[in-house]
Amino acid sequence: MHGPVSSGWLLVALCAATGAYCLLRMRSHVVEQRRAAGGEALMGFGMAVMAVPAAVFTPPAWAWPALAVVFGAAGLHTLWAARTGARHLHHLIGAGAMVYMAVTMAASTGQGPGHGHGGSGIPLLTGALLLYFVAYVLVTGVRLVPVAAVTGDGRGAGWGDRPELARACRLSMGIAMVAMLLTM
Repeated sequence: MHGPVSSGWLLVALCAATGAYCLLRMRSHVVEQRRAAGGEALMGFGMAVMAVPAAVFTPPAWAWPALAVVFGAAGLHTLWAARTGARHLHHLIGAGAMVYMAVTMAASTGQGPGHGHGGSGIPLLTGALLLYFVAYVLVTGVRLVPVAAVTGDGRGAGWGDRPELARACRLSMGIAMVAMLLTM
């Protein structure tokens, strides 16, 4: 992504840590949480790869179309899951945003040296995605009220079953998505 190298590495660290926590959440005893955590882990690690500063590493030309295909497949999977409930639509929009950013980056790789990351994209689409993710971050931030993490038998919930940590995970990915869209 464009922008200062230090903020790029912070974004990489945030996304990678979020992806790692989502992998831990996949150990949950609740099937729906495991499914959601898998998609969120893919999103977190994919965002970490895409956020590597351009001054440090320019991926090969095939990397961006490959990421677009991976997130396109994730989007199709989410579209199929969305028929059971609207709660999957956020993941569908996130996967679509990742495809959009990967395609924009792939299109900008042919512009000569120094253009290995990012491009302007379509301003109207970028703006719409920014508005959506800013609204999502604000709403999720307001909803991030600590939830009692004690199960019915008095024991603490495991790391994969903590709803407040799952919300914080989604919030951090939403913030990272806003940052990535701003640097396009």
